[in-house]
Amino acid sequence: MLGIFKFLFPKDKNLFKKVFILATPVIISNISRVSMGIIDMAMIGHLGGSAIAAVGMSGMVTWTVISLGIAFRTGTQTFVSRRLGQKKYDQCSLAMRNIHVFALLIGLPITLICYFYTIPIMSFFLDSSTDAFNLSIDYAKYGFLGTYFVYVMFIFQGFYTGIEETKIHMKTTLSANILNIYLNVGLIFGADAVLQFFNGSIFEIFGNLWSIYYFPELGVKGAAIGTFIAIIWQCIHYSLYLFKEEIIRYKVFDFTIDLEMLKKQLIVAYPIAFQETLVMFSITIFYKIIGIIGITQLAATQVIFKIMHTSFMPAIGVGQACATLVGKYLGEENPEKAESSIKESLRGSFLIMGSVGIIFMCFSEYIVPLFTNDQLVITYAIPGLKFVGILQFVDAICFTLWFAMTGAGDTKIPAIVDVVSHWILFVPACYISGIYLGYGFWGPWISFGMHLTFFSIFLFVRFKKGKWKTIKV
Repeated sequence: MLGIFKFLFPKDKNLFKKVFILATPVIISNISRVSMGIIDMAMIGHLGGSAIAAVGMSGMVTWTVISLGIAFRTGTQTFVSRRLGQKKYDQCSLAMRNIHVFALLIGLPITLICYFYTIPIMSFFLDSSTDAFNLSIDYAKYGFLGTYFVYVMFIFQGFYTGIEETKIHMKTTLSANILNIYLNVGLIFGADAVLQFFNGSIFEIFGNLWSIYYFPELGVKGAAIGTFIAIIWQCIHYSLYLFKEEIIRYKVFDFTIDLEMLKKQLIVAYPIAFQETLVMFSITIFYKIIGIIGITQLAATQVIFKIMHTSFMPAIGVGQACATLVGKYLGEENPEKAESSIKESLRGSFLIMGSVGIIFMCFSEYIVPLFTNDQLVITYAIPGLKFVGILQFVDAICFTLWFAMTGAGDTKIPAIVDVVSHWILFVPACYISGIYLGYGFWGPWISFGMHLTFFSIFLFVRFKKGKWKTIKV
């Protein structure tokens, strides 16, 4: 126990501080995004269990497609941070442009295909005779329509994080989330509800904007439209920062691309694309299995995942900062400092996720009812959240070391192991334990914990072996 406490104290205080200087804006933006999701869930939760299940399932399905953007972010950030360390500043923007062109060629067809085939896609995951299915179509259509624009956001995030300008990511995310919440209130509940809410307050002008044109209550569809508009705005906002003097120096308006560099970027990025798409598809199957067990259990799972974001979204901020520092220090040919940055990042992730995990375990009875008033959903979600609290310490290792390896360009083997673990261990265990053996709700969740533990052990062993220090990008 004493050894654990000693580990949590920084060994290199300057580097620990550097990690959090970079991570804090990303953490704030991620907390903002989580808060937006929580508010969304609270709004949708009042529409009933079917609405929660619909948003949960359609969100997972659309994210399976959107998660390809993580590969674009990795292919951008890994090269940008490495070139920053090498002081090849013009190649930082070149790396971004390469991926933008590739994402345009890939992203637009994916967006259109998924949009026009929303109904057959969703019918695979939900019973078409249920209310949840009909609601999921409304949500998924707009989710798919925003796919390409989310790819653009990921690329910008990789660029700005790679050049250590994480405050830009924070500002764009905050503005988009504020817009999203404002739009969702009106579009979910209708203009009358907004006017009534703001009437007589100092913010009455915000209510009056909804009186210009009458918007009816759109429910789940309104939430999807609000999110889509916010995504478009964030892309525009990211683009505006390219005109800042400190960004122009990276020659962002030189419109050339480098096919040789793009090839190297794709070598780093394609395992992430392979990993994220197949992993998210496995999580969607996890949702489908729980949906077979029951709509109530599916709604509880969605509530749990939404609350989980409060811990792992901040940890993602630490992970992204870690990836930037690893790439930068390897670019400076200083692998020892890269390793130290990983250790300090691990400490930060443990502090964040561990603290939130303890809160989950101790206060789940108070947290869950904030997201739904359905007593059956609450009955499953409270013990589920306690279980997730225990997993936070394992998840901290997964998040941090995965980002660290991507920052070094070590993506292929971790991607293969993660995918194999999901499809050979996780998915079969979910079905066997949850349906075949009849353990219901708990079978898939315990299977999730088994996979997480296995993958964290693998990443730790790979980190200790140190082969990532010699990878050239």
